Amino acid sequence: MTSSFRTGRLELIPATREILAADLNDKTELARLLSAGIPPAWPPPLMDEGVIREFIRMCTDTTGPVFAAWYWVLDEPGATGRTLIGNGGIVGSENDQSAVVLGYSVLDGFQNRGYATEAVGSMIPEIFSWPGIRMIIATTYPDLAASIRVLEKNGFVKADRVPAGTGAEEGTVCYVLEPG
Repeated sequence: MTSSFRTGRLELIPATREILAADLNDKTELARLLSAGIPPAWPPPLMDEGVIREFIRMCTDTTGPVFAAWYWVLDEPGATGRTLIGNGGIVGSENDQSAVVLGYSVLDGFQNRGYATEAVGSMIPEIFSWPGIRMIIATTYPDLAASIRVLEKNGFVKADRVPAGTGAEEGTVCYVLEPG
């Protein structure tokens, strides 16, 4: 089980079954569990009901690939309150037990402020601290310049091809990071 951790402006809170179920069914309970306000625009792009249900399944199935996710709560010093702004996590690659696939999403109103770069940067040492993890893979669409900047700022390098077993969608580009 992963634990919560802080960056300069964010608290990253593990996505437990209880938190994921609240995200799916009860935003008031989600706010209570995260001790944060939930913006009306929640959830962010790509975090739909099907994704949440799959995350709940992965939390329950301990025989499956590695899985961990965190909810990103904005908690800046001097701010008036805490706000849920995004999430991110990893799932093990189907073909390589030493690799994990990273995904993340931020509410539109909080994009282009460095939050994703900060959160992903704080997740990297946590992920590489797990036994056997030697590569983090991320895919994105070539027209999502902000997403590519997040990866590049965190040391990811564009790969020539998308490794098999990453669940990458057609038309995406792949970035990889290995411990330095």
